[in-house]
Amino acid sequence: MIARVALDFAVRKEFDYRVPPEWDGQIEVGSRVKVPFGARQVMGSVTALIDQSPHGNLRSLLKIIGQHSLVTAKVLKLARWIADYYCCPLEIALRSVLPDTVRKEQKGWRERLCVRLLPRAGDLPKLTGRQREVWQIIEEWKTVPLQRLLELAETTAATVRRLEDLGLITIDSQISERDPFEGEVILPTQPLALNAEQTGALSRITKAMDESADRLSASPSSTLHAPRSTFLLHGVTGSGKTEIYLQAIAHALNQGKGAIVLVPEISLTPQTVERFKARFSAGAHHTLVAVLHSHLSAGERHDEWHKIRQGRARIAIGARSAIFAPVDPLGLIVVDEEHEHSYKQEEAPRYHARDVAVKRGLDEGAVVVLGSATPSLESFYNAQCGKYQLVELRARVDDKKLPLVRVVDMRSETREGKGVPIFSRLLQEAITKRLEKKEQAMLFLNRRGYASSMLCPQCGYVAECPNCSIALTYHRRLEKICCHICGHSAAAPLVCPDAKCRSPAIRYVGLGTEKVEETLAKLFPQARIARMDSDAMRRKDDFRRVLGDFRLGKIDILVGTQMIAKGLHFPNVTLVGIIYADLSLHMPDFRAGERTFQLLTQVSGRAGRGDVEGEVVVQSFTPFHPAIQHARRHDFAGFYAQEIEYRAQLKYPPLSRAALLTLKGRNEDKVKFLAEHLARELEKQLKDFKDLILAGPAPAPLLRAETFYRYQIMLRTRRMSHLSLKLESTLDHFRPPEDIRVIADIDPVSLA
Repeated sequence: MIARVALDFAVRKEFDYRVPPEWDGQIEVGSRVKVPFGARQVMGSVTALIDQSPHGNLRSLLKIIGQHSLVTAKVLKLARWIADYYCCPLEIALRSVLPDTVRKEQKGWRERLCVRLLPRAGDLPKLTGRQREVWQIIEEWKTVPLQRLLELAETTAATVRRLEDLGLITIDSQISERDPFEGEVILPTQPLALNAEQTGALSRITKAMDESADRLSASPSSTLHAPRSTFLLHGVTGSGKTEIYLQAIAHALNQGKGAIVLVPEISLTPQTVERFKARFSAGAHHTLVAVLHSHLSAGERHDEWHKIRQGRARIAIGARSAIFAPVDPLGLIVVDEEHEHSYKQEEAPRYHARDVAVKRGLDEGAVVVLGSATPSLESFYNAQCGKYQLVELRARVDDKKLPLVRVVDMRSETREGKGVPIFSRLLQEAITKRLEKKEQAMLFLNRRGYASSMLCPQCGYVAECPNCSIALTYHRRLEKICCHICGHSAAAPLVCPDAKCRSPAIRYVGLGTEKVEETLAKLFPQARIARMDSDAMRRKDDFRRVLGDFRLGKIDILVGTQMIAKGLHFPNVTLVGIIYADLSLHMPDFRAGERTFQLLTQVSGRAGRGDVEGEVVVQSFTPFHPAIQHARRHDFAGFYAQEIEYRAQLKYPPLSRAALLTLKGRNEDKVKFLAEHLARELEKQLKDFKDLILAGPAPAPLLRAETFYRYQIMLRTRRMSHLSLKLESTLDHFRPPEDIRVIADIDPVSLA
């Protein structure tokens, strides 16, 4: 037998190794192995088992790691698709599928000494008073970690060892799982009654799950030819989408299958996990709920992943990489807030978790539910074309009203001698009223830091990053100016750094969440204020702590970036203020209008989710822009109709698919020259693509980032699967100098 192996580093090739005869039956597709490679011994994953190899003089496998395969055949197939579609080596795709923490040769389990009660007959031997106290604690716990026992009994290990000598207990090493939610008390909940719209939506989803199960039982390979069972659940904010997810997952568990739930922000994970644990950690559907995201420790990620692989956790919740969770069999995939751009991976493999979810669902016969109040144009277009099934929830649960949205023209808010204020008169009055009524408010600004730049009014000097084409952001707490692209930072200057000027009049321009928080504290000294952005949320427990305090009413006003914009449910929030609605509107990106509409609608949806009607104040310098006006009216259909017409005229996605090639290097002229050469080569190689539109090369919107100059070529076609294969072949033969790198991004979500 011969094993084909993908190594753990990218060489764009798989290698064949002979399997020693005594290992027959021990190795399978997905097994982790150690193999010889040149003079080294390296790790890899078995991707196929074959009888013959075209290569001679094969070397033998050195070692099988673990008793079972880590990558299932189904997930391995998914990794191959990712490698082909997103133009990356299979080895890189496998790195996403199999986390670093579970790929290691050594076992990653934590072991610790535990004290276990032994069965006995007859009376206890004679014990001292201290020994009897310790014994009584052990008798109550049955099994207890030794360190925990020493703390509870306030005793020493010698006392416990004496009980072991008497044959009453045993002390041995046991695996101790690391639970990121250890110590939290979560009360069980029951399914909620559904309204007519929710009932209809759930019925359609569960019917599809039953049909899929019937097809699989009739023919295990029938999923290859199955109709698409992907649903787009378009429901206004507060329409009860989560309850539909919960009851659909219960249906999957009844079928003996598991589920994956994706959320776009780590900040949503604590609240989501709590709701799912409360529903499924007890009762008829009892199962562990595993959590997978980057804020877990390596040990926690290891243990959570293995809970899923061992089948003990049948529900996996997490950010984009959770789409690869080894849930088997898989009955349902939920992608909450499916429009979110954070589902797109920024490094190779540059996959989009939503699209991978659809592909995995198709391959494994699982139903996929994409949920959003503001669907991406791609998903809604697929629903309009019949590729997805559209399910709509037009009203909030219990007939709660959508919040009243007021748009403030900030051009008329300029105050004499003081410029434009942070808070309009309307927003300031609204905050005052909410504080008087003991209600809560959320203020949104998608820019962290204190000020967006430092400017000298005397000579016009602007503090810019030495590595990137961007102004440095001032952070007052740190007294530093920082680049949010490369991380460069320096002490904030007290005078103009220009040697010819040296004016002490240098000042901060623009604003960020830090300045909003400071100004709020001055205007409302009695208010309890907290801030949520990546600067304030440094420790992994910060999200849970702040959101917990906000839910309990310990915080009156929560200021934050996009991490507070979606998915959070706080019934006492009756006011949402959007400080600067235009921030993403004028970006050099064809999705700028869509992004602004989605963000405004999502943030607005945090208000009025309880018994009191909500109010939203939107501050804008372009108040009549269609994205803002449609968001004000909660009018997705109107926005989609207008935006899709604009996209159709220019043949932008979703009317086509896009690929973005970025060339980067430290010599701008060299990068530009090679980009022009590559564009000419692509025109020759891709002449068979009749609908192909090739644009560029052109400087990237952010020309210089992390010391590299960047030029881009965009390709648009409706046949992206074919184009991906052709692109990979072309780029394999295009050999730029070592100091120039070419990056292929299929279906990019940002042009920056």
